[in-house]
Amino acid sequence: QVQLMESGGGLVQPGGSLRLSCAASVSISSFSVMDWHRQAPGSQREFVARITSGGDTYYATAVKGRFTISSDNTENMIYLQMNSLKPEDTAAYYCRIVHQGVVTWGQGTQVTVSS
Repeated sequence: QVQLMESGGGLVQPGGSLRLSCAASVSISSFSVMDWHRQAPGSQREFVARITSGGDTYYATAVKGRFTISSDNTENMIYLQMNSLKPEDTAAYYCRIVHQGVVTWGQGTQVTVSS
């Protein structure tokens, strides 16, 4: 069973940057899809970014040009570099993978953008 552990969240001022990390318990080279999602209080969880096993990346319109998703197969890590953060980026951020048809979520890491 795959386990995911996010880290890197915290409090940052508007315009600042954070790098989120997602550590997988197994090799990520077999994952077909690796995503980041987020959920703000009182809102539904929403898609943020995706990277495929082929290296293709996709972004939500709200974060395109500011966030970058990447992965490191040697370290079994998935990253989300977040720049030019805005208060509306405040949310719990979740890593999600699809492996052999099974969807697995991490426990989430909180990002708060506030002055």
